[in-house]
Formats: sequence, C-alpha cells, structure tokens
Amino acid sequence: ESATPIFRIAPYIVFGCMALACGIVPTLSTDLPLSPAADAIALVGIFAVARFFIALAAMDIGTAFGSLGARREMLIGFLAEPALLMVLFTASLITRSTSLTNIVENLASREFVIYPSLLISGLAFLMVSLAENARVPVDNPATHLELTMIHEALILEYSGRHLALIEWAVALKLFAYTCIGAALFVPWGLAKASAPEAMILAIPMLVVKLAAAGFFLAVIETVNAKMRIFRVPEFLGTAFLLAVIALLVHVLLGA
Repeated sequence: ESATPIFRIAPYIVFGCMALACGIVPTLSTDLPLSPAADAIALVGIFAVARFFIALAAMDIGTAFGSLGARREMLIGFLAEPALLMVLFTASLITRSTSLTNIVENLASREFVIYPSLLISGLAFLMVSLAENARVPVDNPATHLELTMIHEALILEYSGRHLALIEWAVALKLFAYTCIGAALFVPWGLAKASAPEAMILAIPMLVVKLAAAGFFLAVIETVNAKMRIFRVPEFLGTAFLLAVIALLVHVLLGA
C-alpha cells in the first residue's frame, strides 16, 4: 500500500524489455523484423534497463529483503555486464560488425574452424549467463532462505499478474541468453529467410540447441553448490578476465 506506481509498472517494463530482447536475437532466422535494431550493445542496454527497474521496484516497497536483493542484483549486474560486453566485442571484432544478424551470418558462412578467442569468450559467456539468470552456483532460483536470496528477494512482495509477468520475463531472459550463446558459438542451422520452407531445418535445430543447453544447465546445477555471495565478485571477475583475454587473443594473434 505504501509503494509508488513504480512498483506496479515495473513488471510490465521488465517483461517488455525481455520480449524486445528475444525479438532482436536471431533464433530461427537472421531475417528479423527488428534487424535494424538488433545491435549487440543495445541488447546489453535492454538487459540493464530491466535490471534497473526491477531493483528500483524492490527498493520502492521499503522492506529489508527487497533492499537486500536490489543491492545484490545491482552488484551482479555491475560485474557481469562488462564481461558480457567484452564477449560481444570479441565477436564484433571477428565479424567487423555490432549487428547481431551480421555477426551470425558472418560466423555461419565461415568454414568450420575453432577460434581460440571464441572458445575462451564462450567460457566467459557461460559464467555470465549463470549469474545473469540467477542460476547455481551464483544464485538458487528455488530458495527462500532470507540470507541467500538474490532474485527471489526482489519479487517477494509480488503476486498475481505482476508475479506472473516477472516469472515470464525470467523465462524469456533465459531463452534469450540461450539463443545468444547458440547464435554466437553454434551459428549453424539458422534460416536466412522467413519463408516457411526455410524454417523446416531451423525449427528442429533450435529445439536441439535448447535441449542441449537445458541438459548442460541441469548438469552444472547438479554437480555444483551455491557459492557464498562474497565469492561472486571473484567468479565474475574471472569471467571478465577470460573475456579480455579472448579479445586480446584475437587482436594480437588474429585467432
């Protein structure tokens, strides 16, 4: 009752940001309606806007848990976004474009070669994805322990349609990150046109990629335990270091 309108409109903004992010990430085809806006840097900005509003809404209600979760969420974002940018910059330097569609088309048209820079940045992207999507070992989306909550603390006061929108946005964010990883590191199987015949191969390939990513995520969460919040900066610092190394490997060695 004491919350401002920010608390009520934040779920709609977060959901809109995640839907827009999914709209500019090549999933089935590189012929996207939003191709002119499909910029790698803009994509990171969209994720940042969603994080800002959900953290603002959590602090707006004035509870201790909301404020705690907002601070932890902004800490993770502060550490994860530079690493994500470095990963995208590496792919941009290889393809000489920041457009996601151009990056994917360029990488898919090349002969199969293992680029050390992409291999290292892929590991960094995996670490960032786990942190950004509140997955083990950084966070546990199933927990309700007060001292370990990060994402759950942000949405503790939500219910009804607002909670449904946030949970839907969380699922869309995981889908977007999975598709980004597939587009950058396994770019084959995407259609170059939106015609129905071009989708015949693209749809099964997307299903296979999503299933493989889900299996890999399940393995990671099974064999790892949640780390202490004080170790998260070390984890994401390592991701940033790997992303910078990948960038330097490409710039200095051209690999």
